[in-house]
Amino acid sequence: MANITRDFFIALSNNELLNTGAKKWGFRFGAEQFVAGTDVATVLKTVKRLNDKGIHATVDNLGEFVTEPSVSLQAKNKILHLIQEIHKQGLDCHLSIKLTQLGLDIDEAFCFENVFEIVELANQYNIFINIDTEDYAHLHQTLTILHQLLENFQNVGTVIQAYLYDAEEEMDKLANARLRLVKGAYKEGPEVAYQNKEEIDANFLRLAKKRLKGNAYTSIATHDHHIINELKQFVHDENIDSNNFEFQMLYGFRTDMQHSLASEGYDFCTYIPFGEDWYAYFMRRLAERPQNLQLIIKDKLYTKDDKLKKEPIIIASSIAALGTILYACRKKRK
Repeated sequence: MANITRDFFIALSNNELLNTGAKKWGFRFGAEQFVAGTDVATVLKTVKRLNDKGIHATVDNLGEFVTEPSVSLQAKNKILHLIQEIHKQGLDCHLSIKLTQLGLDIDEAFCFENVFEIVELANQYNIFINIDTEDYAHLHQTLTILHQLLENFQNVGTVIQAYLYDAEEEMDKLANARLRLVKGAYKEGPEVAYQNKEEIDANFLRLAKKRLKGNAYTSIATHDHHIINELKQFVHDENIDSNNFEFQMLYGFRTDMQHSLASEGYDFCTYIPFGEDWYAYFMRRLAERPQNLQLIIKDKLYTKDDKLKKEPIIIASSIAALGTILYACRKKRK
């Protein structure tokens, strides 16, 4: 059942009709709980608020799989402006970028030029740039561009997805680079990725422990308290330098645990997405943890003292529309 629910939300994330409509609808499905607004000024207010609580941040200007050069150039300029503002405001924040937003599906050389300009400016201000890995079809190109950048810069790294069979091999090739370790959020086939949660969790833990014994900085990105507790014990038992890693979670998820880890003295970073292209990101977060939909429905329909809000029918209808449109699209394809 869990896999069916996950596939359902991933299918929604790939639906172009819903993706386009989401820009018009705004945050009507509870996305504001997980996406920090649509503009630079708003997201940086969130960063400052977290910095004041001793939490680092990484910001993601949402958008992916772009096919128009003008859209990629707009995204690049927005990211450059973001870098300037982070430096100007003295924020404890780095950036996470996606290569398909910056032109990877248009032309690899065009994409590289865009990314090089971003990393070069960030390097001037000692700001780290994390290149997010996306679906497996783009992995080879992403790693090729990363290795080219590492010939000139040290302020750039990427993400290792533990559900991929070749995750350890790619991680070992980047032993000296800063990395983020995640489980993986895209739908991949059994020929390239583990399908079973237990196998993914086991590989995540194995890779995390191996990486923590190295010397390069690692972001341990998970909301799983079982994994976090095991790694906390591992760090203690192995006397791992706390300056070599951080825990990382997504904005809006397990906020109490985020604050708790920071208060315990661990380096902690919150991944903060923002922008108009929030829909696909939001659906993948529901795919990873469908229980979040229950939290959203409760937040939208009920007050804090569990009383029904005045206009629940409109909101509930908006949420239900997701399933209705997907069903219609599937019937149309048959």
